[in-house]
Amino acid sequence: MKIAFAGKGGSGKTTLSALFTRYLAAAGAAVVAVDADINQNLGAALGASPDDLAGIPPLGTHLDEIKEILRGDNPRIASADAMVKTTPPGRGSRLLDMSPRNPLHSRFGLPASGATLMVTGPFSEDDLGVACYHSKVGAAEMYLNHLVDGPGEYAVVDMTAGADSFASGLFTRFDVTFLVAEPTLRGVGVYRQYAEYARDHGVEIRVIGNKVQDESDVEFLREHVGSALAACFGHSPFVRAMEKGRHPDLSELEGENVKTLAWMRDSVDAATRDWARFTRQSAEFHARNARRWANAATGADLESQIDPEFVMGPEALEAQRA
Repeated sequence: MKIAFAGKGGSGKTTLSALFTRYLAAAGAAVVAVDADINQNLGAALGASPDDLAGIPPLGTHLDEIKEILRGDNPRIASADAMVKTTPPGRGSRLLDMSPRNPLHSRFGLPASGATLMVTGPFSEDDLGVACYHSKVGAAEMYLNHLVDGPGEYAVVDMTAGADSFASGLFTRFDVTFLVAEPTLRGVGVYRQYAEYARDHGVEIRVIGNKVQDESDVEFLREHVGSALAACFGHSPFVRAMEKGRHPDLSELEGENVKTLAWMRDSVDAATRDWARFTRQSAEFHARNARRWANAATGADLESQIDPEFVMGPEALEAQRA
């Protein structure tokens, strides 16, 4: 399943992304963790050393290489230059699985806490004042567009703070979005933004209350987000230690918070996987981007890249392997 962690800055979404990743990996699941936040703190939260993190090739600075891998021999994509962040896969595209054969994992991944960590990368000096962070996050969108994840396999993405992911179709790439919210007006405000923007796109949003101290905090969250409130993390010395850069063993996590993680996994596993909708939304957002800016930027009709007979999913992956 593809899982997003979203929320306002400081809500704890990176810490909970890392904790959920560690929990899944410790249970023996195949997990890829993608840091798509401008602050790039997920690797440190997973216990990776600064030297190891410095050695990861950032996805966002290798877009041409990634495009060349993903386009495969798709006849609708003339070259890597004609491929944009929303270009959907079609017959001949290189689809990705979660195995060691995945060329993006082997090229851009780092083992961390039992998972494979990939990063979109921070702003560089060349970016400052002339680029937006969506140029980096586009690499994560391309990766997710081409990833066929199966049962017991998870892609966990730490998203940019706030509602920035709605600047592209990235927000539709997930089976479940966990929105981490503190029991404050600002915390629940991001949920209202997400719910409004996602309303017509079938996005599954589940609010995880964080830094909850007592029942009044739970009631506050329930009052403002209603039935979207799925679970809460209570006061946690374990999580506090993570936020200070320490990495306690999972056996030290408080029992109630272990139950919350278990419920989160169960809810993710029970989510409906709809590959037809995933494919259709890819095409819709690509067509919208093509008409709005990409056709003019590339000098080509990029809507022609949409393969109307292609459906993303396990059958397409098996056809590639045949």
